[in-house]
Amino acid sequence: MSAKKSRVAAIAIIATLIKRKKVRRLESAKKRKCWVKEWISERDEKGLHQNLLKELQNGDEATYYNFFRMTVSDFNFLLEKVKIYITKQDTAMRPAIPPNERLALTLRFLATGDSYHSLMFLFRFPVSTVASIVPETCRALYKCLKREYLKVPNSTSEWLKIASDFESIWNFPHCIGALDGKHVVMKAPSNSGSTYFNYKGTHSVVLMVLADANYKIIYFDVGGKGRISDGGIFNACSLSYALQNEQLNVPEEQPLSGRDLKVPYVLVADDAFALKKYIMKPYPFRNQPAPNRVFNYRLSRARRVVENVFGIMANRFRVLRKPLELGPEKTIDVVSAICALHNWLMAKKESKQKYAPNGTFDKEVDGEVVPGTWRNDLTLEGNCIPIQRSTQNSTEAKDIREEFKNFFVSPDGEVSWQYNQI
Repeated sequence: MSAKKSRVAAIAIIATLIKRKKVRRLESAKKRKCWVKEWISERDEKGLHQNLLKELQNGDEATYYNFFRMTVSDFNFLLEKVKIYITKQDTAMRPAIPPNERLALTLRFLATGDSYHSLMFLFRFPVSTVASIVPETCRALYKCLKREYLKVPNSTSEWLKIASDFESIWNFPHCIGALDGKHVVMKAPSNSGSTYFNYKGTHSVVLMVLADANYKIIYFDVGGKGRISDGGIFNACSLSYALQNEQLNVPEEQPLSGRDLKVPYVLVADDAFALKKYIMKPYPFRNQPAPNRVFNYRLSRARRVVENVFGIMANRFRVLRKPLELGPEKTIDVVSAICALHNWLMAKKESKQKYAPNGTFDKEVDGEVVPGTWRNDLTLEGNCIPIQRSTQNSTEAKDIREEFKNFFVSPDGEVSWQYNQI
Protein backbone atom coordinates (compact mmCIF):
# COMPACT_ATOMS: atom_id res chain seq x y z
CA MET A 1 0.00 0.00 0.00
CA SER A 2 1.34 3.41 -0.98
CA ALA A 3 1.99 6.12 1.57
CA LYS A 4 -0.88 8.19 0.13
CA LYS A 5 -3.37 5.34 0.52
CA SER A 6 -2.13 4.74 4.08
CA ARG A 7 -2.77 8.35 5.01
CA VAL A 8 -6.28 8.22 3.51
CA ALA A 9 -7.05 5.05 5.46
CA ALA A 10 -5.79 6.58 8.70
CA ILE A 11 -7.93 9.69 8.18
CA ALA A 12 -10.98 7.51 7.53
CA ILE A 13 -10.41 5.56 10.75
CA ILE A 14 -10.05 8.77 12.78
CA ALA A 15 -13.24 10.20 11.25
CA THR A 16 -15.12 7.01 12.14
CA LEU A 17 -13.91 7.15 15.76
CA ILE A 18 -14.92 10.80 16.10
CA LYS A 19 -18.37 10.02 14.69
CA ARG A 20 -18.85 7.15 17.14
CA LYS A 21 -17.81 9.36 20.05
CA LYS A 22 -20.35 12.00 19.05
CA VAL A 23 -23.07 9.37 18.81
CA ARG A 24 -22.27 8.03 22.29
CA ARG A 25 -22.32 11.57 23.68
CA LEU A 26 -25.74 12.25 22.16
CA GLU A 27 -27.10 8.95 23.45
CA SER A 28 -25.79 9.76 26.93
CA ALA A 29 -27.44 13.19 26.81
CA LYS A 30 -30.76 11.62 25.78
CA LYS A 31 -30.61 9.16 28.68
CA ARG A 32 -29.96 11.97 31.18
CA LYS A 33 -33.30 12.94 32.70
CA CYS A 34 -32.18 16.36 33.94
CA TRP A 35 -29.14 18.61 33.82
CA VAL A 36 -29.48 19.58 37.50
CA LYS A 37 -30.80 17.29 40.19
CA GLU A 38 -34.19 18.32 41.49
CA TRP A 39 -33.11 18.85 45.11
CA ILE A 40 -30.33 21.18 43.92
CA SER A 41 -32.66 23.12 41.62
CA GLU A 42 -34.89 23.87 44.62
CA ARG A 43 -32.14 25.86 46.35
CA ASP A 44 -33.92 29.18 45.82
CA GLU A 45 -36.95 27.98 47.80
CA LYS A 46 -35.51 25.45 50.24
CA GLY A 47 -31.83 26.38 50.49
CA LEU A 48 -29.96 27.07 53.70
CA HIS A 49 -29.51 30.76 52.94
CA GLN A 50 -33.20 31.30 52.24
CA ASN A 51 -34.44 29.55 55.40
CA LEU A 52 -32.20 28.64 58.34
CA LEU A 53 -29.76 31.54 58.03
CA LYS A 54 -32.58 34.07 57.87
CA GLU A 55 -34.06 32.59 61.04
CA LEU A 56 -30.71 32.73 62.83
CA GLN A 57 -30.03 36.24 61.60
CA ASN A 58 -33.35 37.50 62.97
CA GLY A 59 -33.62 35.51 66.18
CA ASP A 60 -30.48 33.66 67.30
CA GLU A 61 -27.34 35.73 66.86
CA ALA A 62 -25.24 33.44 69.08
CA THR A 63 -25.88 30.44 66.84
CA TYR A 64 -25.35 32.59 63.75
CA TYR A 65 -21.95 33.58 65.13
CA ASN A 66 -21.10 29.95 65.83
CA PHE A 67 -22.08 29.05 62.27
CA PHE A 68 -19.78 31.60 60.59
CA ARG A 69 -17.36 32.67 63.36
CA MET A 70 -18.58 36.23 62.90
CA THR A 71 -21.62 38.39 63.63
CA VAL A 72 -24.32 39.46 61.19
CA SER A 73 -22.81 42.96 60.95
CA ASP A 74 -19.34 41.51 60.32
CA PHE A 75 -20.71 39.26 57.58
CA ASN A 76 -22.45 42.18 55.89
CA PHE A 77 -19.35 44.38 56.18
CA LEU A 78 -17.20 41.66 54.66
CA LEU A 79 -19.73 41.04 51.91
CA GLU A 80 -19.58 44.69 50.85
CA LYS A 81 -15.80 44.52 50.56
CA VAL A 82 -15.59 41.23 48.72
CA LYS A 83 -18.66 41.11 46.48
CA ILE A 84 -17.00 43.05 43.67
CA TYR A 85 -14.59 40.12 43.25
CA ILE A 86 -17.10 37.25 43.47
CA THR A 87 -20.20 38.56 41.67
CA LYS A 88 -20.89 36.61 38.46
CA GLN A 89 -23.03 37.36 35.41
CA ASP A 90 -26.32 35.57 34.85
CA THR A 91 -26.53 33.46 31.70
CA ALA A 92 -29.31 32.31 29.42
CA MET A 93 -29.01 28.84 30.98
CA ARG A 94 -29.37 29.81 34.65
CA PRO A 95 -28.90 32.71 37.08
CA ALA A 96 -25.52 33.07 38.78
CA ILE A 97 -25.05 32.13 42.43
CA PRO A 98 -25.23 35.43 44.35
CA PRO A 99 -22.17 36.70 46.28
CA ASN A 100 -23.79 36.37 49.72
CA GLU A 101 -24.25 32.62 49.19
CA ARG A 102 -20.70 32.26 47.88
CA LEU A 103 -19.31 34.02 50.94
CA ALA A 104 -21.54 32.01 53.30
CA LEU A 105 -20.35 28.73 51.78
CA THR A 106 -16.69 29.73 52.10
CA LEU A 107 -16.94 30.98 55.68
CA ARG A 108 -18.71 27.79 56.71
CA PHE A 109 -15.92 25.74 55.12
CA LEU A 110 -13.27 27.77 57.00
CA ALA A 111 -15.20 27.55 60.27
CA THR A 112 -15.70 23.78 60.19
CA GLY A 113 -13.44 22.17 57.62
CA ASP A 114 -16.44 20.14 56.37
CA SER A 115 -15.85 18.18 53.19
CA TYR A 116 -17.06 19.57 49.90
CA HIS A 117 -19.61 16.75 49.70
CA SER A 118 -20.99 17.67 53.13
CA LEU A 119 -21.29 21.31 52.08
CA MET A 120 -23.00 20.20 48.87
CA PHE A 121 -25.93 18.80 50.85
CA LEU A 122 -26.01 21.72 53.28
CA PHE A 123 -26.04 24.49 50.66
CA ARG A 124 -27.60 22.58 47.71
CA PHE A 125 -24.67 23.28 45.39
CA PRO A 126 -23.14 20.60 43.14
CA VAL A 127 -19.83 19.46 44.59
CA SER A 128 -17.98 20.75 41.52
CA THR A 129 -19.46 24.19 42.17
CA VAL A 130 -18.39 24.07 45.82
CA ALA A 131 -14.86 23.12 44.72
CA SER A 132 -14.62 26.20 42.51
CA ILE A 133 -16.33 28.71 44.84
CA VAL A 134 -14.26 28.08 47.99
CA PRO A 135 -10.73 28.77 46.68
CA GLU A 136 -11.95 31.62 44.49
CA THR A 137 -13.65 33.34 47.42
CA CYS A 138 -10.61 32.73 49.66
CA ARG A 139 -8.45 34.52 47.10
CA ALA A 140 -10.94 37.38 47.03
CA LEU A 141 -10.99 37.66 50.84
CA TYR A 142 -7.22 37.90 50.97
CA LYS A 143 -7.12 40.39 48.12
CA CYS A 144 -9.65 42.79 49.66
CA LEU A 145 -8.25 42.64 53.23
CA LYS A 146 -4.48 42.39 52.85
CA ARG A 147 -3.68 46.03 52.07
CA GLU A 148 -5.48 47.41 55.12
CA TYR A 149 -5.13 44.60 57.65
CA LEU A 150 -1.92 42.76 56.69
CA LYS A 151 0.40 45.67 56.13
CA VAL A 152 4.04 45.00 57.04
CA PRO A 153 5.56 47.90 59.04
CA ASN A 154 7.94 49.89 56.86
CA SER A 155 8.84 52.90 58.99
CA THR A 156 11.02 53.30 62.05
CA SER A 157 8.15 54.72 64.08
CA GLU A 158 5.96 51.66 63.39
CA TRP A 159 8.70 49.28 64.50
CA LEU A 160 9.37 51.37 67.62
CA LYS A 161 5.67 51.15 68.52
CA ILE A 162 5.81 47.35 68.27
CA ALA A 163 9.01 47.26 70.35
CA SER A 164 7.42 49.53 72.98
CA ASP A 165 4.44 47.16 73.27
CA PHE A 166 6.69 44.12 73.72
CA GLU A 167 8.65 45.93 76.43
CA SER A 168 5.60 47.18 78.33
CA ILE A 169 3.46 44.03 78.00
CA TRP A 170 6.05 41.23 77.91
CA ASN A 171 9.14 42.87 79.45
CA PHE A 172 11.34 42.17 76.45
CA PRO A 173 13.01 45.31 75.05
CA HIS A 174 14.19 45.77 71.46
CA CYS A 175 11.73 43.08 70.28
CA ILE A 176 9.93 43.77 67.00
CA GLY A 177 8.04 40.51 66.62
CA ALA A 178 7.53 36.89 67.71
CA LEU A 179 8.32 34.38 64.96
CA ASP A 180 7.11 30.81 64.50
CA GLY A 181 6.23 28.36 61.74
CA LYS A 182 3.99 25.34 61.22
CA HIS A 183 3.64 22.63 58.61
CA VAL A 184 0.03 22.74 57.34
CA VAL A 185 -0.82 19.18 56.37
CA MET A 186 -2.60 18.57 53.06
CA LYS A 187 -3.26 15.67 50.71
CA ALA A 188 -0.35 14.42 48.64
CA PRO A 189 -0.25 16.40 45.36
CA SER A 190 -0.33 14.37 42.15
CA ASN A 191 3.08 13.53 40.68
CA SER A 192 4.89 15.57 43.36
CA GLY A 193 7.08 12.76 44.65
CA SER A 194 8.75 13.85 47.89
CA THR A 195 8.56 17.59 47.16
CA TYR A 196 6.04 18.25 49.97
CA PHE A 197 6.97 15.25 52.15
CA ASN A 198 7.95 16.50 55.63
CA TYR A 199 9.88 15.03 58.55
CA LYS A 200 6.65 13.73 60.13
CA GLY A 201 5.85 11.58 57.11
CA THR A 202 2.98 13.74 55.80
CA HIS A 203 2.69 16.23 52.95
CA SER A 204 2.57 19.93 53.83
CA VAL A 205 3.26 23.53 53.05
CA VAL A 206 4.89 25.73 55.69
CA LEU A 207 3.22 28.77 57.23
CA MET A 208 5.62 31.32 58.79
CA VAL A 209 4.07 34.00 61.02
CA LEU A 210 5.51 37.09 62.68
CA ALA A 211 3.19 38.52 65.35
CA ASP A 212 3.23 41.73 67.37
CA ALA A 213 2.67 41.99 71.13
CA ASN A 214 -1.11 42.26 70.67
CA TYR A 215 -1.61 38.97 68.77
CA LYS A 216 -1.82 40.52 65.32
CA ILE A 217 0.05 39.17 62.32
CA ILE A 218 2.52 41.68 60.93
CA TYR A 219 3.98 39.30 58.35
CA PHE A 220 3.26 35.80 57.06
CA ASP A 221 4.61 33.55 54.35
CA VAL A 222 2.88 30.36 53.24
CA GLY A 223 3.84 27.91 50.54
CA GLY A 224 7.27 26.62 51.52
CA LYS A 225 7.54 22.98 50.48
CA GLY A 226 7.44 20.51 53.34
CA ARG A 227 10.64 18.68 52.39
CA ILE A 228 12.83 21.79 52.57
CA SER A 229 14.77 22.23 55.81
CA ASP A 230 13.08 24.75 58.06
CA GLY A 231 16.09 27.02 58.14
CA GLY A 232 16.01 26.99 54.37
CA ILE A 233 12.35 27.98 54.33
CA PHE A 234 12.95 31.06 56.47
CA ASN A 235 16.09 32.01 54.55
CA ALA A 236 14.10 31.88 51.32
CA CYS A 237 11.20 34.04 52.50
CA SER A 238 10.97 37.76 51.78
CA LEU A 239 11.21 38.73 55.46
CA SER A 240 14.65 37.17 55.85
CA TYR A 241 15.87 38.88 52.67
CA ALA A 242 14.50 42.26 53.78
CA LEU A 243 16.07 42.00 57.24
CA GLN A 244 19.45 40.96 55.87
CA ASN A 245 19.46 43.80 53.37
CA GLU A 246 18.05 46.39 55.82
CA GLN A 247 15.03 47.20 53.67
CA LEU A 248 12.41 47.54 56.43
CA ASN A 249 13.64 50.71 58.19
CA VAL A 250 14.14 48.82 61.44
CA PRO A 251 15.52 51.18 64.14
CA GLU A 252 19.29 51.37 64.46
CA GLU A 253 21.16 49.54 67.20
CA GLN A 254 20.93 51.08 70.67
CA PRO A 255 22.11 50.07 74.15
CA LEU A 256 19.61 48.49 76.52
CA SER A 257 18.62 50.56 79.55
CA GLY A 258 21.60 51.09 81.85
CA ARG A 259 23.99 49.31 79.46
CA ASP A 260 26.74 50.49 77.11
CA LEU A 261 26.87 47.87 74.34
CA LYS A 262 24.65 48.62 71.35
CA VAL A 263 22.33 45.76 70.37
CA PRO A 264 19.96 45.46 67.39
CA TYR A 265 16.20 45.19 67.42
CA VAL A 266 15.38 41.49 67.17
CA LEU A 267 12.74 38.84 66.58
CA VAL A 268 12.14 36.22 69.28
CA ALA A 269 11.81 32.60 68.18
CA ASP A 270 12.21 29.03 69.41
CA ASP A 271 14.76 26.32 68.67
CA ALA A 272 13.39 25.82 65.17
CA PHE A 273 15.23 28.91 63.93
CA ALA A 274 18.91 29.69 63.61
CA LEU A 275 20.40 32.15 66.09
CA LYS A 276 21.17 35.29 64.09
CA LYS A 277 21.94 38.91 64.71
CA TYR A 278 18.26 39.74 64.29
CA ILE A 279 16.78 36.48 65.73
CA MET A 280 17.06 35.51 69.41
CA LYS A 281 16.36 31.92 70.45
CA PRO A 282 16.72 30.11 73.82
CA TYR A 283 19.90 28.60 75.18
CA PRO A 284 19.75 24.91 74.20
CA PHE A 285 19.51 21.83 76.41
CA ARG A 286 18.82 21.52 80.11
CA ASN A 287 20.94 22.22 83.17
CA GLN A 288 21.80 25.74 82.06
CA PRO A 289 23.10 28.17 84.70
CA ALA A 290 20.50 30.41 86.34
CA PRO A 291 21.13 33.54 84.19
CA ASN A 292 20.66 31.49 81.03
CA ARG A 293 17.40 30.06 82.38
CA VAL A 294 16.22 33.59 83.16
CA PHE A 295 16.89 34.57 79.56
CA ASN A 296 14.99 31.52 78.30
CA TYR A 297 12.04 32.36 80.52
CA ARG A 298 11.90 35.99 79.45
CA LEU A 299 12.17 35.04 75.78
CA SER A 300 9.44 32.39 76.08
CA ARG A 301 7.07 34.98 77.60
CA ALA A 302 7.40 37.16 74.53
CA ARG A 303 7.43 34.29 72.05
CA ARG A 304 4.21 32.84 73.49
CA VAL A 305 2.32 35.54 71.58
CA VAL A 306 2.76 33.85 68.20
CA GLU A 307 1.91 30.45 69.67
CA ASN A 308 -1.40 31.93 70.78
CA VAL A 309 -1.99 33.37 67.31
CA PHE A 310 -1.72 29.91 65.77
CA GLY A 311 -3.96 28.56 68.53
CA ILE A 312 -6.79 31.05 68.13
CA MET A 313 -6.79 30.77 64.33
CA ALA A 314 -7.05 26.98 64.47
CA ASN A 315 -9.68 27.21 67.21
CA ARG A 316 -11.94 29.59 65.32
CA PHE A 317 -11.23 28.40 61.76
CA ARG A 318 -11.28 24.66 62.30
CA VAL A 319 -10.40 23.79 58.76
CA LEU A 320 -6.85 23.99 60.20
CA ARG A 321 -7.58 21.16 62.63
CA LYS A 322 -7.57 18.43 60.01
CA PRO A 323 -5.53 17.62 56.91
CA LEU A 324 -6.74 19.74 54.01
CA GLU A 325 -8.08 17.72 51.08
CA LEU A 326 -6.62 20.31 48.74
CA GLY A 327 -3.55 20.76 46.58
CA PRO A 328 -0.75 23.23 47.41
CA GLU A 329 -2.16 26.26 45.56
CA LYS A 330 -5.63 25.98 47.09
CA THR A 331 -4.15 25.29 50.52
CA ILE A 332 -2.20 28.54 50.19
CA ASP A 333 -5.44 30.36 49.26
CA VAL A 334 -7.23 29.00 52.34
CA VAL A 335 -4.42 29.79 54.79
CA SER A 336 -3.91 33.30 53.36
CA ALA A 337 -7.61 34.05 53.78
CA ILE A 338 -7.55 32.87 57.40
CA CYS A 339 -4.57 35.09 58.24
CA ALA A 340 -6.35 38.09 56.71
CA LEU A 341 -9.60 37.31 58.55
CA HIS A 342 -7.73 36.94 61.85
CA ASN A 343 -6.21 40.41 61.59
CA TRP A 344 -9.48 41.91 60.40
CA LEU A 345 -11.41 40.50 63.35
CA MET A 346 -8.68 41.51 65.82
CA ALA A 347 -8.63 45.07 64.44
CA LYS A 348 -12.28 45.82 65.18
CA LYS A 349 -13.12 46.30 68.86
CA GLU A 350 -16.57 44.72 68.80
CA SER A 351 -15.42 41.88 66.56
CA LYS A 352 -12.41 41.19 68.78
CA GLN A 353 -14.66 40.85 71.84
CA LYS A 354 -16.46 37.99 70.11
CA TYR A 355 -13.48 36.47 68.32
CA ALA A 356 -11.06 36.61 71.26
CA PRO A 357 -12.90 37.49 74.50
CA ASN A 358 -11.10 37.86 77.82
CA GLY A 359 -9.37 34.64 78.78
CA THR A 360 -8.89 33.41 75.22
CA PHE A 361 -5.12 33.97 75.21
CA ASP A 362 -2.56 32.84 77.78
CA LYS A 363 -1.93 35.35 80.54
CA GLU A 364 0.22 35.65 83.65
CA VAL A 365 -0.92 36.24 87.22
CA ASP A 366 1.96 37.03 89.61
CA GLY A 367 4.32 35.36 87.17
CA GLU A 368 2.25 32.17 86.85
CA VAL A 369 0.95 31.28 83.39
CA VAL A 370 -2.82 30.87 83.12
CA PRO A 371 -3.54 28.92 79.90
CA GLY A 372 -5.92 30.53 77.45
CA THR A 373 -9.28 28.93 76.73
CA TRP A 374 -8.16 28.05 73.19
CA ARG A 375 -6.04 25.30 74.74
CA ASN A 376 -9.07 23.56 76.30
CA ASP A 377 -10.35 21.84 73.19
CA LEU A 378 -7.55 22.01 70.69
CA THR A 379 -4.38 20.12 69.98
CA LEU A 380 -2.56 21.68 67.03
CA GLU A 381 -0.31 18.66 66.59
CA GLY A 382 -1.78 16.56 63.82
CA ASN A 383 -2.41 19.16 61.15
CA CYS A 384 -0.28 22.15 62.19
CA ILE A 385 3.05 20.48 62.89
CA PRO A 386 5.92 22.38 64.57
CA ILE A 387 8.95 22.94 62.38
CA GLN A 388 12.23 21.18 63.17
CA ARG A 389 14.92 22.43 65.46
CA SER A 390 17.88 24.27 63.95
CA THR A 391 21.43 24.16 65.30
CA GLN A 392 22.83 27.00 63.21
CA ASN A 393 24.24 29.86 65.29
CA SER A 394 26.51 32.80 64.58
CA THR A 395 29.22 34.08 66.93
CA GLU A 396 27.98 37.65 66.67
CA ALA A 397 24.45 36.52 67.55
CA LYS A 398 25.75 34.68 70.63
CA ASP A 399 27.34 37.89 71.88
CA ILE A 400 24.04 39.74 71.42
CA ARG A 401 22.19 37.01 73.32
CA GLU A 402 24.72 37.31 76.13
CA GLU A 403 24.02 41.03 76.35
CA PHE A 404 20.28 40.45 76.63
CA LYS A 405 20.92 37.81 79.29
CA ASN A 406 23.13 40.16 81.33
CA PHE A 407 20.48 42.86 81.06
CA PHE A 408 17.71 40.54 82.32
CA VAL A 409 19.66 39.76 85.51
CA SER A 410 20.71 43.39 86.12
CA PRO A 411 18.78 45.83 88.34
CA ASP A 412 17.58 47.73 85.27
CA GLY A 413 16.26 44.66 83.46
CA GLU A 414 15.08 42.06 85.95
CA VAL A 415 11.45 41.50 86.97
CA SER A 416 10.62 40.45 90.51
CA TRP A 417 9.06 37.07 89.72
CA GLN A 418 11.52 35.74 87.16
CA TYR A 419 13.62 33.75 89.62
CA ASN A 420 10.53 31.83 90.78
CA GLN A 421 10.00 30.58 87.21
CA ILE A 422 13.37 28.94 86.61
